[in-house]
Amino acid sequence: MAQHPSNSPRLSVLCCILLLTAAPLSLTAEPRPAAVAAFNSYISAVESRLAQQHRSPSGFLAQSPAEENDTRLRNGELIIEQITPSVTLDIPGAMLHHWRGTAFAPGATAADFERLMKSFNAYPKKYSPQVLQAKILSQQGDHFQIIMRVRQRHILTVVMDTAYDVNFARLDATHGYSISRSTQISEIDSPDTGHERALTPAEDHGYLWQLDTYWSYEERDGGLYMQIESVSLTRSIPTGLGWAIGSFVSSVPRESMEFTLRSTCNALRR
Repeated sequence: MAQHPSNSPRLSVLCCILLLTAAPLSLTAEPRPAAVAAFNSYISAVESRLAQQHRSPSGFLAQSPAEENDTRLRNGELIIEQITPSVTLDIPGAMLHHWRGTAFAPGATAADFERLMKSFNAYPKKYSPQVLQAKILSQQGDHFQIIMRVRQRHILTVVMDTAYDVNFARLDATHGYSISRSTQISEIDSPDTGHERALTPAEDHGYLWQLDTYWSYEERDGGLYMQIESVSLTRSIPTGLGWAIGSFVSSVPRESMEFTLRSTCNALRR
């Protein structure tokens, strides 16, 4: 049978992903303490920089968009970039992903955005099909503890139960931000069946170990500029498979960020 060249890269990626899902437990264990420590150290630096940004309206957004970028954003374009760490990170057995996305929602206000973001119980409707379930466990003012069941579809379909600690704050009526830190992430095997169960840390495939998300938003120019940064920790790519699945692994956080920004703009528009 003749080979179809256009399909062969996708098939190669699929075969390698299937190899990963069938890998022995020694390759799929929970993150090592050194990896968690490196992630936490990086997060500390990110949050220090964001705290500095959020002290003043000028420069409230990271690398405040130039005039030409403002025009692109107001025309409905998303600006998404991968952030390269300023220092070389040694994270044994793991990979760190840091992405930033910016969007503009015409006619929206900071108050509109806060109402949307705090309506966690409505996330399955606003952020379908990625968010399947969402529930507020507790709330004290602008501090929330929430749980969500999320689904990611990238050749494979992965379902995870996640828990977050979320804080909202504002500089003034037109500038605000939020900090969301994951407190637990569990991969779900056979979801929505009689055999559904959460995989143990030793069984988990490491698609997502940690995820911290930071929103900054600024009301001006007749709408709302929104900027989101996500920093995640996943298992590393086994030696020899980078050529096949490296681009696949890096595309997952970018596509998820694009989906989140577009869904947020659509929800604010409605």
